[in-house]
Amino acid sequence: MAVICVDIAGRPYEVRVGAGLLAELVPNCRGLLRKRGVPIVTDAHVHAAWGEVVERSLRDNGHEPHWRILPAGEATKSWDELAATVNWLLELGVERGDSVIALGGGVIGDLTGFCASVLKRGCKFIQVPTTLLAQVDSSVGGKTAINTPAGKNLVGAFHQPSLVLADLSALDTLPRRDLLAGYAEVVKYGLIDDADFFAWCDANAAAMIDGDAALREYAVAHSVASKARIVAEDEFETTGKRALLNLGHTFGHALEAETGFSARLLHGEGVALGMVLAARYSARKGLMSQASAEHVARHIGEIGLPASLSALGLECDGRALVEHMLHDKKMDAGTLPFLLMKGIGQTYLDREVSLDDVALFLDGELARSPA
Repeated sequence: MAVICVDIAGRPYEVRVGAGLLAELVPNCRGLLRKRGVPIVTDAHVHAAWGEVVERSLRDNGHEPHWRILPAGEATKSWDELAATVNWLLELGVERGDSVIALGGGVIGDLTGFCASVLKRGCKFIQVPTTLLAQVDSSVGGKTAINTPAGKNLVGAFHQPSLVLADLSALDTLPRRDLLAGYAEVVKYGLIDDADFFAWCDANAAAMIDGDAALREYAVAHSVASKARIVAEDEFETTGKRALLNLGHTFGHALEAETGFSARLLHGEGVALGMVLAARYSARKGLMSQASAEHVARHIGEIGLPASLSALGLECDGRALVEHMLHDKKMDAGTLPFLLMKGIGQTYLDREVSLDDVALFLDGELARSPA
């Protein structure tokens, strides 16, 4: 088992990465489960796959699980589910020192973490991520949120978990599409500031996705360590360092909005295509070489992720996608900073990007023949 410390000032916590952690849930949560009753928020798919394992671990160690089983999918991150889940926790008598378990992917982690952040002005919660995307990204760092009609993750709070348990066994039950979507958030760390890790991804990603256990542990642990380092430097995204973690997200969230936050485009797929667009736009501006930008596109496409905007079959123009970007959380005094690249592993925040130019660029990408 790999153990990574997220060194938040005054509130450090561990991320444990290994196989079999769900079966040993209670021993791993030693000291955090104060009462016999343990509230667990999950979705129907995860409960079907892992509910019995978690229930057995709790009951064998003298605990009684209280399940809240929500529909799977992005639509669950809503005001209605937030209110209903908070009320359920209040009915259970959850106190500020108690721990709520978030068992699932990014949707469950975001919703449960936000519930924990507002319940009695903040109670504890434990992230137990069951998707690759959640294990390497959304479960670490304390960002919690729900979606609104105006856009994705626009209502939320910073609220750090007390513990993260990333059971690699859970990845064995994921559909390949979900594994690939999670991989987008793995290769992102190479593109941000670690060209050597991007090279590792070039060489090992296919085998990792196909199930090589050692490669999976390395990919998850390295990604978590990369995020932990950035979060420790800039917990609340005040210096701009943590904003680097949003590489691909400005383009990606616009695409998710245009496709209705639906299964038509998973979050990780949007991020993957968003990184391709960020690379190609960087090349358009002369920041990185065209060859490097196409290297990014080729890697993402060959691994099985979307690498062509025109292939999505969107019925919109570049201006419509830019309109979605106006709801981006990074908007500041009417301007939208963009994460662009000066090369692979050289991402930076550019505060002087013309949205008109972005719209023209997107028009070109919409018209580009799929590779």
